Amino acid sequence: MKVREEQVLDRIDRARAARPRLREDHITLAHGAGGKATRTLVEAVFREAFGNPLLDRMDDSALLSVNGTGLAFTTDSYVVSPLFFPGGDIGDLAVNGTVNDLAVAGATPLHLSAGFILEEGFPVRDLRRITASMRRAAEAAGVTIVTGDTKVVERGKADGCYISTSGVGLLGSAPSGEVLAGDAVLVTGPIGEHGVTVLLARGDLDIEAEVGSDTAPLNGLIAHLRDVCPGAVHRMRDATRGGVATVLNELAADAGMAVVVDEDAVPVSSAVRGACELLGLDPLYVACEGRAVIVVSRDAEEAALAALRAHPDGADAAVIGHVKQDPPGLVLLRTSFGGTRVVDLLVGDPLPRIC
Repeated sequence: MKVREEQVLDRIDRARAARPRLREDHITLAHGAGGKATRTLVEAVFREAFGNPLLDRMDDSALLSVNGTGLAFTTDSYVVSPLFFPGGDIGDLAVNGTVNDLAVAGATPLHLSAGFILEEGFPVRDLRRITASMRRAAEAAGVTIVTGDTKVVERGKADGCYISTSGVGLLGSAPSGEVLAGDAVLVTGPIGEHGVTVLLARGDLDIEAEVGSDTAPLNGLIAHLRDVCPGAVHRMRDATRGGVATVLNELAADAGMAVVVDEDAVPVSSAVRGACELLGLDPLYVACEGRAVIVVSRDAEEAALAALRAHPDGADAAVIGHVKQDPPGLVLLRTSFGGTRVVDLLVGDPLPRIC
């Protein structure tokens, strides 16, 4: 039995190490969902074309040094449908998403750019509503939008409005990046709220739930954690497309370790849990837009949790699991029924166009 387990793990290792190949001849929605198909597309096309030491880190932000000053730089695009939903809209989503990518890199966000692709016939009142939302979100996060661009395409070519944002931040104490066995894995609040909110807002399902998007800036919460627990943070990612499960799989693969999660410890609101049960979704795979997965050293677990819960944006933070030595590269979930199952990357995503 032990020999067979070693053979299985060896095959997994070889599969993970193999150079990704894009087998499809055309792009599908799965390629934008944040799971296996997205990772393959990035590795096989974009990394192959643009690969360099800064890009090859494959983080949400590039860490740069300009005349001795450390900077973080990130970019993102937003194509959410519908544009307006309970708890937010495409405007504050664009600002918060870019701010959060900088914050989890260990940077203090400073300035953003905003590019708009507008469809002919898009209502000006909706554009004003979006830009007002962006202004409020930028003020709340302490950043400024300092440059931008606008393009207009023919009617029917852009689904109303798409937004692309980039951001730059001053790099402080970046996470060490070295994940160790025994490290604690925390999430800063209840998961899955954004994805469920957007899905229900489309009006295609006869389901009512008191749920709103969790879109919010994380920079204040993360700065507070870094101040209270200096040097304790080993890794941070915000859980967007593909949800917490995708972040955990990337963490396990990059570290060559296992992540063991306690299902009962994962914070999920009753509304999200109920909607997911009706729709056949796993909350671990549902997108968030204001939650971070944070890995801290074993001896800082209690202090980090207390620090997060002491901040208004982290009141419902939780320790959801720990890093283990084996089996390397896998995420395991200890279920409420006492069993254990593998949490793998999804090939696609049941919720396209959620950010």
